[in-house]
Amino acid sequence: MAHIHWLGAGLASVPGIRRLIKSGREISIWERDLEKANEAVSGLEGRFVVKEALDGALEADLKAGDIVVSMLPASFHPTIAELCLKAKTHFVSSSYISPQMEALNRAAQKEGLVFINEVGLDPGIDHLFAHLLMDDYKNSPVFDKTNDHDFRSYCGGFPAVANAFKYKFSWSPLGVLKALSSPAKAIKGGKIVDVARPWDAVEDYQVAFTTGTETFQSYPNRDSLPFMAEYGFEEDWAISQFVRGTLRLDGWAQAWSDVFDAVKNWANPEGEAELAQLSDRLWADHAYQPHEADRVVLSVELKVMRGGETIWHKSKVLNSYGNEEDSAMGRLVSIPVSLATEAVLEGKLKPGVQPAPCSVGLIHHWLDEIALHEDVVQHLDLLEDHLPVAAE
Repeated sequence: MAHIHWLGAGLASVPGIRRLIKSGREISIWERDLEKANEAVSGLEGRFVVKEALDGALEADLKAGDIVVSMLPASFHPTIAELCLKAKTHFVSSSYISPQMEALNRAAQKEGLVFINEVGLDPGIDHLFAHLLMDDYKNSPVFDKTNDHDFRSYCGGFPAVANAFKYKFSWSPLGVLKALSSPAKAIKGGKIVDVARPWDAVEDYQVAFTTGTETFQSYPNRDSLPFMAEYGFEEDWAISQFVRGTLRLDGWAQAWSDVFDAVKNWANPEGEAELAQLSDRLWADHAYQPHEADRVVLSVELKVMRGGETIWHKSKVLNSYGNEEDSAMGRLVSIPVSLATEAVLEGKLKPGVQPAPCSVGLIHHWLDEIALHEDVVQHLDLLEDHLPVAAE
């Protein structure tokens, strides 16, 4: 039987590791911090072993047909994936597919290896929701590519009890601060829009829950356009909006105004040092405390209009809270990763570099499994329920 090698035992790994062990899977947990790894599997019995991640140790331990799950920073993934090619092992990660990863596609296919990525929360569950919405719409009587299509997918994690800063950090804030200067691209008003800085594009966004609506703030994240084809939006469709982005608590932009000023100047030697100091201050003031509950909201929405009238409008929403056992973010990243790992074990995925699956049957199976840990996934027909729609 193929052996699972799970790299990293941080907070975003623990629920997935524990689920695989409880399912009877054979797994090695690789971690430099052995105390952290042993804490992750505390109280469990099963076919698992904790191993110290020393240089060369993983490479020496791999056997053809094994599966490597990397929960390390994304910059490590191309190197790990190349190691997997050499060892003829499969590869799983929750990170976006980088150009370096995509370049390995043909070699992975030739070796019959699955290199699946984008199977966490965002990216991950958002992809699953998008595929289900598109399948539902394409099979509806109103489907027509000449309709006007408005697609929005927003995800965010924040404290369950809002603080004045409207955010808390699970790890060093430096990466979050630098990401704020990353450009983004989306379609708004039927035109491609380039966003140099997220805070220039923040807008209110209402998420409809079964209990009513809540106002958040949102902004585009990364380049949304490549995902149009992945979700099934074709080039000749009429599209007024297509945005994948980040969700924040209402008032976030105002609370972070001083942070934005600091981020503007980070791309120089003095700015780098100042940003590092700011990161240290934010970590001291706004880090999650042990067992403090977090909250995750994911909203994927498709609105279809004809002649200015909405004729089809549905969303899939996830509203999850952390608890004493684990964080919402940790569950929603690592549980899907564990499901992708099992899909590889069970031969349900084709060889090659790929994102989260688009097969409706497999998606429903994954969501059913996620529902065992989450009772807050809501499938809303916004026309039928007459719920307020997203703010324009």
